[in-house]
Amino acid sequence: MNFVEELRWRGMLHDIMPDTEQKLNEGMCAGYIGFDPTADSLHVGHLTQIMTLIHFQRAGHKPVALVGGATGMVGDPSGKSDERNLQTEEMVAHNLDGMKKQLAKFLKFEDEGNGAVMVNNADWFKNFNFLDFIREVGKHITVNYMMAKDSVKKRLEGDNGMSFTEFSYQLVQGYDFYYLWKHHQCVLQMGGSDQWGNIVTGTELIRRKDQGTAYALTTQLIKKADGTKFGKTESGAIWLDPAKTSPYKYYQFWLNASDSDVKAWIRIFTLKSKAEIEALEKQHDEAPHLRILQKALAEDITVRTHSAEALETAIKTSEFLFGNGSLEFLKGLPTAEVLDIFEGIPQFVIAKADLANGIDTPSLLAEKTTVFPSKGEVKKTVQGGGLSINKNKVTDLNVAFSAADLINDEFLVVQKGKKNYFLIIAK
Repeated sequence: MNFVEELRWRGMLHDIMPDTEQKLNEGMCAGYIGFDPTADSLHVGHLTQIMTLIHFQRAGHKPVALVGGATGMVGDPSGKSDERNLQTEEMVAHNLDGMKKQLAKFLKFEDEGNGAVMVNNADWFKNFNFLDFIREVGKHITVNYMMAKDSVKKRLEGDNGMSFTEFSYQLVQGYDFYYLWKHHQCVLQMGGSDQWGNIVTGTELIRRKDQGTAYALTTQLIKKADGTKFGKTESGAIWLDPAKTSPYKYYQFWLNASDSDVKAWIRIFTLKSKAEIEALEKQHDEAPHLRILQKALAEDITVRTHSAEALETAIKTSEFLFGNGSLEFLKGLPTAEVLDIFEGIPQFVIAKADLANGIDTPSLLAEKTTVFPSKGEVKKTVQGGGLSINKNKVTDLNVAFSAADLINDEFLVVQKGKKNYFLIIAK
């Protein structure tokens, strides 16, 4: 497998330094991508780079994931309009631990052959004092060279300027590349297209300091067709940690991709072959309403990020909320996950003691809660066949609900009409 060609047909390649493809075709090479530990979880904005490392490893090369224990305490100015908040060592250490666990789901970390390696730049920066740094690194790169970078120019032209801390970031990242080149035989650095300036500074430092040769490659930044930021929703970022973004919401994010976005995303975020994708596109174009591409994308990426079991729960949740699926899958789910499924759906809390002797439907829905404004409205809806509780249609107003009816000994799911849901929580 030709790594560069793989990125090219998938629409991922942005910039590549001359002779990079030729170097990679000579045999196994080590290449790295840096990840800033700004949170204890990666999010879908990191997935392009994760997929780049996956393709790199599949092509027979050795991926190196650099987690920025040192650079994360400084902040990269690329693509930023404001100074980033600095983090403590404890915050960075906590975030690194979460990121390591997630990357291990996508890459094969093995000691032999082209097994992935994870490194932390704090290991070589923690004892590197300032005077040594400006002697060993600073003297090789001119201020003129640093000022010419787009990331620096934009910040200097802005209202808030740029601190020396962030101005020096490209030297710090450049030294990362130099260190990995010298000690880990890392000849390639990869990253998003906004990283080109920082990456090239590293190749320049290797050339000027040790007369060495190193290479650079960047990938396209993912943008949504409607102009909104990829990986962001009204409720915030889409995280890879199921505790921050449930597998159901994660699945829905991909399932809701527009037709114009999904044709690019299925190439970038799945490992499906060109032939498989083109066959899916043909089916999709013949029946767009079936959302074949969206389903294929959502299923593939949910399994690889979470698990086949998580995908099954996500699909059953979707069938339940938007179709005629049963409630069985809710049984045994943790309370937090059930509440996450019903986020945004009206919720009412009642005392479990109120259910001790059973409570009739009108009293439950119009007195103990305000699912309905009055008992008369409950009666009208029941007579029209529009009320279900726990997916069972209510036909008798006098039917009483007790603690025995609670799902997971805690919930009642009320459905008014086809799509109006309410959650009653008994405590």
